[in-house]
Amino acid sequence: MGLKISKYAGIDIGSNAIRLLIMFVYELENQPTQYKKSSLVRVPIRLGADVFFNGKVSEHNIARMEDSMQAFSLLLKAHGVDKYRACATSAMREAKNGAEVVALLKKETGISIELIDGEAEANIIAQTNLSDLLNTKKNFLYVDVGGGSTELNFYSAGKFLGTRSFRLGTVRLLNDNNIQEETKRMKEWILETTDGFTGISLIGSGGNINHIHKYSGRKKNKPLTYAYLRSYYNTVRNYTYNERIMKMEMKPDRADVIVPATRIYLQAMKWANAKRVFVPKIGLADGIVKGLHNDSFK
Repeated sequence: MGLKISKYAGIDIGSNAIRLLIMFVYELENQPTQYKKSSLVRVPIRLGADVFFNGKVSEHNIARMEDSMQAFSLLLKAHGVDKYRACATSAMREAKNGAEVVALLKKETGISIELIDGEAEANIIAQTNLSDLLNTKKNFLYVDVGGGSTELNFYSAGKFLGTRSFRLGTVRLLNDNNIQEETKRMKEWILETTDGFTGISLIGSGGNINHIHKYSGRKKNKPLTYAYLRSYYNTVRNYTYNERIMKMEMKPDRADVIVPATRIYLQAMKWANAKRVFVPKIGLADGIVKGLHNDSFK
């Protein structure tokens, strides 16, 4: 069998931004499947700012979503994508008008969107291609920090041992200080799930940890240490919003959420007794693509 080339796309409608990831999938007999990014488009529509504080998506952001989905539809066609899947996470699933917006976008743009719950989100993320890290005897806590929620997955010696989603997201935390109970639940889950395991490392995903890793200057396969992340946190929280943009080269929609995001990663590392975090730069959209490819064999 010769080389088979397919093209799949994942659309991640998050609480802080909307992303379209288009990937090549290369298959050759007796060779591991390879996934190569073809295109990534990110639109900073902060749905969480609408939903977490007003209960629904605003007319302004509905219009922006419609424009984005129309553009995504044209890009899917122009790229010749074989199959796509669009998933909306925390903000959209909590919006009073979420189903209404999904129906409107389907009618106006042709893009079908699924409202997925936290468990489904964590399970999709678990499908990401982590073979280089997980094909070892080591223990990993996968932490994906989004705008509306944080998804956790635990692996030991390559085996998947548990998953959980928590309502602790960066956009949600900007103006919501009533998080003690949910933080307590996350702490208890990590302590219980990792009990008896030693030498745990984190695998971090999400735009904020990706930014931190890039800022550190480390190579892709080199992890961040707890000490570095703590030092970074102390620096960034003492900068103003404007200083983060100008001195640390952050995008405006990153400069405010970076503080709560870093705090969540540090808490997870502390509770898991982890000293380092690997940052493979993968997320929900990658999991969607992997799932589409796996489903093609069913």
